[in-house]
Amino acid sequence: MLHRNLLQLSRLVKGHNSQVCSQAAATFVRRYSFNQNSQLLWLRQSQPPKESFACGIPASQRFLHLTQTASCSKSVNDTKPNSAQANAAPQLLSKLFPQTAVENDQAEQAQEQKRKEEEEAKKEKESSWKRMKFGFVLFGVSVTAFSVYTVFIFGAPDRDPEGNIIEDEFSQLPTVQQYFKRLWKSMTYYQKMIQEPSREKLLPDPLKYPYIQPPYTLVLEMKDVLVHPDWTYQTGWRFKKRPGIDKFLESLARNFEIVIYTADQGMTVFPILDALDPHGYIMYRLVRDATHFVDGHHVKNLDNLNRDLRKVIVIDWDPNSTKLHPENTFNIPRWSGNDDDTTLLDLLSFLMTIANSEVDDVREVMTYYKQFENPLAQFRENQRRLAEQLAEKEQEEKQRVTPAVQKWRPSFLGSSR
Repeated sequence: MLHRNLLQLSRLVKGHNSQVCSQAAATFVRRYSFNQNSQLLWLRQSQPPKESFACGIPASQRFLHLTQTASCSKSVNDTKPNSAQANAAPQLLSKLFPQTAVENDQAEQAQEQKRKEEEEAKKEKESSWKRMKFGFVLFGVSVTAFSVYTVFIFGAPDRDPEGNIIEDEFSQLPTVQQYFKRLWKSMTYYQKMIQEPSREKLLPDPLKYPYIQPPYTLVLEMKDVLVHPDWTYQTGWRFKKRPGIDKFLESLARNFEIVIYTADQGMTVFPILDALDPHGYIMYRLVRDATHFVDGHHVKNLDNLNRDLRKVIVIDWDPNSTKLHPENTFNIPRWSGNDDDTTLLDLLSFLMTIANSEVDDVREVMTYYKQFENPLAQFRENQRRLAEQLAEKEQEEKQRVTPAVQKWRPSFLGSSR
């Protein structure tokens, strides 16, 4: 097949000039060039051509070296061809090899499609960059406008109802400095509102005679000490009462000023306590706005309770919430909602023992029990030992020798004294 095409090529190039011939031969060589090992491809002719093929190659040569034809075409192409000659070679090859024309058209279409895609990608990139720059500019303008507005609103001096400026500690400073100083003061004020309690005295002053003020103050955490939150798809949020809570509150109300101190919001706490304590044994309720926000925790600061800390006991399961006053804290295990829990009954016995013993400084007792992993278990053990000691003491008293019985003395009446 290749030999027949070469013969046809040799007949057709007779009517064309040498430059067209060389271009056609060069294109042919590129299609049927060297193999992978770069060995020269020689094509044997059946008969010697009568005329030279191109570039002065004699017709008597038996073999056609295609590389020589390509090199000759290179020397001829040194002179710039015109447009007609440049288009003659592809047309000639199209006549000889129809599949070449189809491949050329597909290649040109692929190149054109690729060029269009590159142009579209470039335009899209430029458009994206423009939108990004516009967004940055708009963001910068917005931030600047908001900053100026903030300084103007929070840095302006206060005014009285008549519109007159109220002088403050910054009134003597330059105007710009005044605004920035007032802005900083406002920022620190709102920061304190978040981090510090809403008031200095969380509880009112103790009651005076003839009113009865309990000798001790008992501060209780609500969640997982008195109630346990539970959520299901059917019921939503529910709060379960801890076993023994009614007896616990009723028994302690006489000797303890009961205060609920929790980090939950008031809108959650107040309805629960209303249902939990219908008799009003709980005297005060402190919620999140009464806590200090320290290192990501809402901490209960007992210094703001307005009570003598020697008589204050805090019951909680989270050491972080009472880390400012660990010596007043009695930690108990966190209740998970089990019905066989008896912690409140044990705690009731512990607190009643303190009240009946009239302990002057409860911090000493709290410090002693803090060294144990389970303070209530240790308290039960101490109570058991105390009961054993009392039983032994009572037994010793019973076994103690009684005084000798008076001897009978006879009398004339036969009676004795």
